[in-house]
Amino acid sequence: MNYKKFILPAFMALFSFIAVECDSNKLDVSDIINSQSDQNAGKIGDTVYIKQNPDWKGFNRPMDIIIGHEPFVYVADTYNDRIVMMNLNGDVLGTKSVKHPVALAQDFQDNLIVCASLDTTIQGSAVSVSAVYKIDLYASGHNIASAPITRLLPTNSDFRFIDEIKRREYTGVCVFYDNSFYVSRKGPENQNTFEPDNSILIFQKTAAKKDTLIGTLPNIAAEGTGLLSANKISSLSSTNRSNMDFVVTLIGDNSFKTQWLKFVSTNLYTGYESKLDPSNSQAKMMAVNRFLQPEDAAVDNSGNIYVADAAKDSIFKFNAYGEELQSFGGSAVFKHPYAVAVYNKIVYVADTDNNRILRFVLSTDL
Repeated sequence: MNYKKFILPAFMALFSFIAVECDSNKLDVSDIINSQSDQNAGKIGDTVYIKQNPDWKGFNRPMDIIIGHEPFVYVADTYNDRIVMMNLNGDVLGTKSVKHPVALAQDFQDNLIVCASLDTTIQGSAVSVSAVYKIDLYASGHNIASAPITRLLPTNSDFRFIDEIKRREYTGVCVFYDNSFYVSRKGPENQNTFEPDNSILIFQKTAAKKDTLIGTLPNIAAEGTGLLSANKISSLSSTNRSNMDFVVTLIGDNSFKTQWLKFVSTNLYTGYESKLDPSNSQAKMMAVNRFLQPEDAAVDNSGNIYVADAAKDSIFKFNAYGEELQSFGGSAVFKHPYAVAVYNKIVYVADTDNNRILRFVLSTDL
């Protein structure tokens, strides 16, 4: 039998059908290219992160996102002056009015710790200063709108030091397994050895479960350009384990703008050291000037680190050894992403200047 006699007419008929359908539906090839560019924004080998639909919209320059222990999604909807609580489907469960929230964390007693702003009057003038709040979700049965809110910083006694209050900014927060937490602070005055503006503040709970500021983290260089630096910290992220390790991102003059700080205690030294060695050529996370403007980081249950670089419009992923895995993004996908969170193999990104939250899943996890 001559199969070509049958195949050729069938192929021509099919081609004609497709041509008619394409013309009638005005199919634009650029639509396909744009869709592929949007969904397959970055890959290594055959592995790619695929964007999930729909986008979560209705935000105004959101600058942080976390997944709580419930788990609920919390978004710092910064320029709408509110915190948005959603379920994992993206349904809004409630909102809380807070002035200019920029950083979020949740402890294990259902409190949200929030870096935001405070409108107040100083020397007869209305000003807005940086502040830290605690929102008690447990007290309100997780009704975030009615949850009691307490200001942790600035304290009432801090208002004796007006210049400090005006110039200092709280930029990040992370909570540890024992409900202690760190708050990062930045500012221009860093010559004071004992209390520079660029610092990490330590909060611990008393027996009465009251959050108490006990001081600043020692041996952290206020304007350091290398390891163990607090040079304009943009975020703090704990590792979700029973330790005091955390990842810090910096936007100041520093060669290593994302660092994993490991807590160690020996007979000779108790404090922090870098978990990753910059001299290890495989640890790409520690390559000099690897990042331009890392605004946030997240650590998943496997110890993988995700970094949101707002200047590069990208999300970078590294394993626990600092080796680069699947990174993705670009200006076709993001516009200044300021935050990243991970839960159940889904990567959540605050696509800040596109006013939306995006979600991505690794192709191998579908």
